[in-house]
Amino acid sequence: MTPELITYGEKEALMANTKNLSKEERKKTKRAKRKEREQKNPKKKRDYARGSKKRKMKKMVRGQAKR
Repeated sequence: MTPELITYGEKEALMANTKNLSKEERKKTKRAKRKEREQKNPKKKRDYARGSKKRKMKKMVRGQAKR
């Protein structure tokens, strides 16, 4: 999808246009749009344990960063 081929009428916005709304209304519309986007394109389940792909440290010298 190159930007030259897409006009503004055809392109679907990632977030709702909240320029003229108050702060509370803006938060509501953004949350609704985010939820709608997550339902349309859900993330797949993780097939590995959390943290299992981090580099592991055997032994460290004091004062060194772990990662």
